[in-house]
Amino acid sequence: MRRRVWSAYGFGLYLLAQLLPFLLTLFRTSNGAAPQGLIASAVRAVLLGSLFLLAGRSLAAAGAERGRAFPWIAVSALVTVPSFFVQAFVIPTGAMEDTILIGDRILVQRFPRPSPSRGALIVHLYPVDRRQIFVKRVIGVPGDHIRISKKIVYRNGAPLKEPYAVHKTDYEDSYRDNFPSGPNVQLAAPTLEMLHTNVVNGEVVVPDGSYFVLGDNRDQSLDSRYWAFVPAADVIGKPLLIYDSADQPGEDVLSGKLFAPHRTRWRRLFKLL
Repeated sequence: MRRRVWSAYGFGLYLLAQLLPFLLTLFRTSNGAAPQGLIASAVRAVLLGSLFLLAGRSLAAAGAERGRAFPWIAVSALVTVPSFFVQAFVIPTGAMEDTILIGDRILVQRFPRPSPSRGALIVHLYPVDRRQIFVKRVIGVPGDHIRISKKIVYRNGAPLKEPYAVHKTDYEDSYRDNFPSGPNVQLAAPTLEMLHTNVVNGEVVVPDGSYFVLGDNRDQSLDSRYWAFVPAADVIGKPLLIYDSADQPGEDVLSGKLFAPHRTRWRRLFKLL
């Protein structure tokens, strides 16, 4: 078996290229902290990549055949360049059921940055705790008048046809299902301000540079009814597709627990969003 210099150099390059997605994830994380599993993978890539680069140097010094560099460079680019444009997320809650389920793994377009429109799905920073990231549906854009009456959403006076929305309880809540109205739960300060300054004739008016969003699982979603508007600057991107899905509880998703193959929801793979 021939020993080629670029067989070692190339694999080292491929391993070290994996640091780019790690650095992007670290940069994109609002609190600057990366999951421990990701840190371990980065350390392993550095150690193994360095060893293979040293091996390539030793082979070159021994006069081994150089081999071809281009295939290794191309493969390394193919697995790293997409990370500039998309980012993977995993869903730990059921607020977007039945569009997105607990355990769905989704790819989100980050660049070019999307301009959200009515009815579009967005991924955004949670206004109350910016360390968290939510997925919601845009219901109102700047200038829209929004109200909810008996679980039906009205925008600019017209009821919306929402085939994606589900109601999993028959109970009609005085605030959640008849919005805006007198709150019956403790609300975040921005929400109280919204109810005080952005309500006109019984409707919430979406201000410039903001969006009003709701979860598709209307009876079990924390959304603009509870923490007000999403600033345009807090929009991260838009979901593109489900690349993997597992039937597992939310706590397992949050802890990063691996799932058995029989838990895979095969029918949801590569579903466009």
